[in-house]
Amino acid sequence: FFFLLPNHRLTMSKRGSGGSGGNKFRMSLAMPVAAVMNCADNTGAKNLYVMAVKNWGARLNRYPSAATGTMVMATVKKGKPDLRKKVMPAIVVRQRKPWRRKNGEFIYFEDNAGVIVNPKGDLKGSAIAGPVAKECADIWPRIASAANSIH
Repeated sequence: FFFLLPNHRLTMSKRGSGGSGGNKFRMSLAMPVAAVMNCADNTGAKNLYVMAVKNWGARLNRYPSAATGTMVMATVKKGKPDLRKKVMPAIVVRQRKPWRRKNGEFIYFEDNAGVIVNPKGDLKGSAIAGPVAKECADIWPRIASAANSIH
């Protein structure tokens, strides 16, 4: 419903709906800051600690969270010593939290996992263990080519 008020522009959106345009489908956010996820590539890292979420434009005081396909800034908590104690970009490839796809199905994985990348999105490793979400493979072509299965 929309109402025409004097000296107001014609609008069909509610006042608090924000300025998000386009038809980007929203996923359930599963990985907040300080979450630990498995490292799914062959770089030698065992797990990744999420420090920040890239491109997070959010509500005031809302905690930054990432979904599958989101780039995060992470550190290695267990793994090779040359990888530890450095902040590096990573991309979430699997999440436990169920999310709804456009066709109506709900999908989730058995673990939270990510891969270490460079700032442009190229993989640091050469292989990805386990399945990769289709949403992630659509956004990041280098991850799609290294994945052995896309679900």
